[in-house]
Amino acid sequence: MTPLPIRDGELGWLAQLPLPWPNADVLARLAAQTAWRAETVLVYGKRHLQPRLSAWHGDKPYRYSGLQLAPLPLTPLLETIRLAVQDATGRRYNSVLLNCYRDGRDSMGMHSDDETELGSMPAIASVSFGATRTFILRHKTSKETLRLPLTDGSLLFMAGATQANWVHGINKTSRPVGMRINLTFRNID
Repeated sequence: MTPLPIRDGELGWLAQLPLPWPNADVLARLAAQTAWRAETVLVYGKRHLQPRLSAWHGDKPYRYSGLQLAPLPLTPLLETIRLAVQDATGRRYNSVLLNCYRDGRDSMGMHSDDETELGSMPAIASVSFGATRTFILRHKTSKETLRLPLTDGSLLFMAGATQANWVHGINKTSRPVGMRINLTFRNID
């Protein structure tokens, strides 16, 4: 894992997570085997349909943006990816949020993964399969902005005070872009 320079946080990057299958096979299996849901979240007091599909797997429920997610068990595929992520980051994870970005119209608003059940300095490991999308990080006070291309098979690791000091998201894009599935591993206390 290569450390990425960032103030008030900790970032790491791995261009290719080592797995026993090609990335295209992982993407196809995740697309076909996941029980995708279109969720409605609460944003600034209003309910909105999330502009992506999602699924929650792990040991415990998870709550964010007024949404309570009941966990599905980890599949053998997710378990293999989880073990590879743990080896790469040196951290343990008991849950994973999967997001499917069907095309450039799907996005993730700017946010921090700062829910109390993640602890005060959560470690989030983000693995991407499929089309490259630009991950945006913005410092909460200085407004400094970083843009990172999340490529097929890559692993982005966020830890330390990153969630306390930065927000992150994926913007919509008008350029043609294929499907991307992102897995964010985390540990729920």
